[in-house]
Amino acid sequence: MDLYNCPNCNSLFVKTKFRDVCDACYKEEEEQFDMVYEYIRKKSNRTASMVQVVEATGVEEELIIKFVKTGKLRIAQFPNLGVPCEKCGTFIRSGRLCGTCSDSLRSGLETYENEEKRRIEIQERDKKNTYFMKNNKV
Repeated sequence: MDLYNCPNCNSLFVKTKFRDVCDACYKEEEEQFDMVYEYIRKKSNRTASMVQVVEATGVEEELIIKFVKTGKLRIAQFPNLGVPCEKCGTFIRSGRLCGTCSDSLRSGLETYENEEKRRIEIQERDKKNTYFMKNNKV
């Protein structure tokens, strides 16, 4: 049993894999989820952007993003909702990084791997060209 402080109200609670806040804050989050879902469920609001949903419901953007990340809100049903890229903040439909940041990370890793191979080749070459002397004689 692990006790944690609630990130919202700082009260102690037992953290589970399903809840990362205390019971009181969880109930409040559920009420806010209901408000968001009621708003975007209406046909006229299904294409609302994140900013429009925040303004219309008063629910913080971070909490709506949490709903998306945990799967409570499925963005497949709401085309203008998404989550921010963890590197640059651009809204994306899936994953943790946008295409640009993912490509940049991949390129950086390839460069690192190539440099590492080159360093190892230089070390191996230097080992082959090393001469040892016995009793200070060549």
